[in-house]
Amino acid sequence: MERASAIAPGGIGNIGPGLDVLGLAVSGLGDRVIAERVPGHGVTIADAGHPDLPTDADRNTAGIAATQVLAFAGMASLGVRLTIIKGLPLSGGQGGSAASAVAGAVAVNRLLGDVLDPMTLLSCALEAEATVAGRHADNLAPALFGGVCLIRSVHPLDVIQLPVPESLRIVMAHPAQRLRTIDARALLPALIERGRVVAQLANVATMVSGFWTGDLAMIGRGLDDQIAEPARAPLLPGFVEAKAAAMAAGALSGSISGAGPTSFFFATNDLSAQRIAHAVRDAYAALDIACDARVAHIAPVGALGLQDDATSV
Repeated sequence: MERASAIAPGGIGNIGPGLDVLGLAVSGLGDRVIAERVPGHGVTIADAGHPDLPTDADRNTAGIAATQVLAFAGMASLGVRLTIIKGLPLSGGQGGSAASAVAGAVAVNRLLGDVLDPMTLLSCALEAEATVAGRHADNLAPALFGGVCLIRSVHPLDVIQLPVPESLRIVMAHPAQRLRTIDARALLPALIERGRVVAQLANVATMVSGFWTGDLAMIGRGLDDQIAEPARAPLLPGFVEAKAAAMAAGALSGSISGAGPTSFFFATNDLSAQRIAHAVRDAYAALDIACDARVAHIAPVGALGLQDDATSV
């Protein structure tokens, strides 16, 4: 092929207590990467998708992932040019760097004739994500496979896909703020009291059980982050008030999406989700903080399942 493309959905990392081990793909927004054969060798970037993103392929997650794909395929001498179309916000906590990495890996693999298997593609994307956000796959796996993913291990990669409750709705609240993943990770405590660790383990197990059985109330009970949320909330003005408003409006529960500043709230249906979205926007507005809140659902497929010419996720 002379040209191929891929679109990968954004997502929610951690899903509350599941720090680095639980993630899900969210419908609506995604990052697209177009890959083209060009003279020369190696990966170049024609457009990074945003002025703040590097066009150096060695520092851009799509470029790094694409370079890894060429290396694994034994075609490092091939010339490939990437064009990145960003649909996800920068430093927004919606898995933007992961989506670009996954879309870059899948687009170049399609350009080569789908020579690499899915887990190798995930490894390629993991190398890219490690450069900007650390070596974790809770955003990468859902962007690649879709749905809800449990990351049992990254050494070696072991991903377990959980069932997707069709009725679950998600309110994604993105205030006019930015928070880099590397800064948010620096806030995580080095030592954690044993009782909090036990509570966190119980909550993750409860959420996994809820996803597996389709019990939305159980998912809500388990969505209680004892570690990352308390550490990061002080950096996110308005989050505490927005979460209180969402819960009062009927949310099952909610937390910080990935590293933030986006927050997310689970709802049982569309009507409830719309009420929660209004309540969250009003809570931020009361603090003079602009906030975009949209209603979404879990995207059942990721970049692998989306067609080359797909326009949305």
